[in-house]
This record gives sequence, C-alpha cells and structure tokens, in this order.
Amino acid sequence: MFSLKTIENKYAGGALKLLLIILPIIGTLLIGQGLYIKAKASLAQVLLENAWQETIDTGQTTKAWSWADTFPVAAIEIPGRGDGRIIALDGSSGEALAFAPGHLHNTAEPGQIGTAIYAAHRDTHFAFLKDAIKGDAVEITDRKGTIHRYQVDNLRIAPWDQSGIITNLNDKRVALVTCWPFEAKTPGPLRYIVEGILIE
Repeated sequence: MFSLKTIENKYAGGALKLLLIILPIIGTLLIGQGLYIKAKASLAQVLLENAWQETIDTGQTTKAWSWADTFPVAAIEIPGRGDGRIIALDGSSGEALAFAPGHLHNTAEPGQIGTAIYAAHRDTHFAFLKDAIKGDAVEITDRKGTIHRYQVDNLRIAPWDQSGIITNLNDKRVALVTCWPFEAKTPGPLRYIVEGILIE
C-alpha cells in the first residue's frame, strides 16, 4: 500500500526529472539566440560590403537584399579599432540598425558642412567605440568612393534626448552614437557620443 510520503516522493522525482530536461533546452535556446544575432550581423556585413562595392563601381544605389527598406550610404572605420570598415545604411530605423550603423536623415553627408550622424548598437557594430580616444582618425567613405578623414576631438555621455549634437554648424563634423554603458544588457536613456572634425 502506498503511503502519502511515497506519493509525494514519486511526484517530486518526476518534477525534478522534468526540470532536468527543460533547463538544458532553455539554456540552449538562449545561447542560440545570442549566436544568431551575432551571425546575422556578420552575414549582413558581407552582403552589405558587396552592395557597397557595387554602389561605388556603378554609381547606382544598390540594396544588399531585394526586400531591404534601406541601402548602403557610407563606410566607417577607425583605423586600429574594431575589425575594419563597417558599411552604414540610410536611416536609423529598427531594421537598419539591426544590420548596420544608420546615417540619420537630415544630417550632413560625409565631407559636407554640418554634422554627419551615425548610430549603431553598442554590442555589435559600434562596440569598438568604447576604445576610441581623442586624436583617433575616423574615416568615412562616401558613395563616390571619396574618403573623408575626421579627428576625434570629443567623447562624452549624454541623455538620448539631450545629445547636444549641433547639426547646423559651419564646420564639417561627424558624430558616432551608441547606447551607454557598453556592458549593460537592457536599453537605457544614455548615449555614448564620439565626435570629430574634418581634417582631410
């Protein structure tokens, strides 16, 4: 005859077995999701690099994939920081920023008077900004293939709605913007801003 204690042990053992099956599955899914995001960003840069090269070669706007709602507009690099050049997309919509930095609409083009503003995620494309220092060169290549070299002259943290970036200056400037702090796992109100002035 089964006692109450035997029944409780039976159900507790079953719950433990179920838990031992479910936990590894959840862990695998979470790790897989993180790897998927990194892989998507890397693959997107390969496709964007091809579309960017075609844009420069032909002078025609080229989308990286047919259903994209944006297209490559510039290449960004801080020599010695990050993994080389990164292709930037037109606009800063959620879709654009999922794949690459975005060039904010109504801001200057590279080499033009005003401030060209580019935004990207802190854990993918602009992760290297945490190592940027004053004096670094920022190279922005435009759609004609011309390289515009800026020198970093300001690094700061500001609320997202009080960035202090002035776009209608007589200077030719660039601002690279990402979320801050870099190690955070959730969105926050602060932005890390790397600014530079055109030197070439």
